[in-house]
Amino acid sequence: MAKGYWIARLDVTEPEAYKAYVAANGPALAAFGGRFLVRGGKCEALEGSGRSRNVVVEFPSYQSALDCYRSPAYQAALRLRAPVASGELVVVEGYDGAQPG
Repeated sequence: MAKGYWIARLDVTEPEAYKAYVAANGPALAAFGGRFLVRGGKCEALEGSGRSRNVVVEFPSYQSALDCYRSPAYQAALRLRAPVASGELVVVEGYDGAQPG
């Protein structure tokens, strides 16, 4: 079964207030098997526009990634993020097919 991923690109306008969101999202992510692959770190936009913060979270399945986002626990965390950061978050199904080579 293909895994599921959150890909988030954000600009944080209030870093101190954003810390409350970071603390609140952990239990929701853990409940659905989420694990960070990318959490901030250095980045360089080589094509298109960039954001100051990029995050990739891996889930056991596409459905678990969707369920986590829609869960009451994550929606409560999201309410903390909304006033202090803007950006995009997409849920993507992983790829289990052949690889180049």
